Amino acid sequence: MLNIDFEELAKDAKLYGVVNYGNVWDYLTKRRMRSPLSLEPYGYKVYSQNDEDGIIHEIFRRIGTTNKKFIEFGVENGLESNTHLLLFYGWSGLWIEGSSIFCEQINTKFRPVIKKNRLEVLNRFITKDNINKIFSESELFKKDDEIDLLSIDIDGNDYYVWDAINYINPRVVVVEYNGKFPPDLSWTQAYNHTHEWDSSDWHGASLKALENLSKTKGYRLVGTNLQGANAFFVRQDLVEDKFLIGGAEELYNPLRTNLSIVSAHKPRYCLAEQESN
Repeated sequence: MLNIDFEELAKDAKLYGVVNYGNVWDYLTKRRMRSPLSLEPYGYKVYSQNDEDGIIHEIFRRIGTTNKKFIEFGVENGLESNTHLLLFYGWSGLWIEGSSIFCEQINTKFRPVIKKNRLEVLNRFITKDNINKIFSESELFKKDDEIDLLSIDIDGNDYYVWDAINYINPRVVVVEYNGKFPPDLSWTQAYNHTHEWDSSDWHGASLKALENLSKTKGYRLVGTNLQGANAFFVRQDLVEDKFLIGGAEELYNPLRTNLSIVSAHKPRYCLAEQESN
């Protein structure tokens, strides 16, 4: 039985004004964060949407890197993405974006790293049926290549696309989950190859559904971020004793729409490999 300090939770509710989806999740998050193996305390934002930059950095501090290669899709113009910051640390990789307008912006805003062949951009609308073919079009990767990081955020068919991927072998996978659903509930939106998010709760999959899928693909859930937006999975052979042991029920964060993490000064261009004028 949980030993919950209800007086403490009541104070928090009064202080913040909004408690998303119940006090219990805030209590469990605070308790989990006391462990040095938890990932939430390491989160910070430079170019990620929330605190994913810091969590990704901490994961690779624990397991190390190999080739510093990434693939991310659903990046919009790339300025706010999970892999933008990695370009400053010498990483290279592939971005896939369905909007031609955003791809044009990427080609302008990230011109220096693109010119140096550190970033490849493909304008493709992703489905579970074409994802591996899209990977094969890249000049950076070959079949069965091991890469350090795969980041998936397409606001809908994320579960089905990850399930379909067999072209590359990522060491770490970041996937957006639907934080509205509690951690013991396995739910996945019905597949729709033309799906585009309408800002409703009809998108993606619950954390439990993604955890179940990760096991079939040889990964283990190692954490989620405080905003309840992204789940982090590490390939099973790399986990060892470096992360908290637990499933969705132990590592869940709800979608906290009242919690914002900001970084100073809005980005206009990629500053990695910047050039004069």
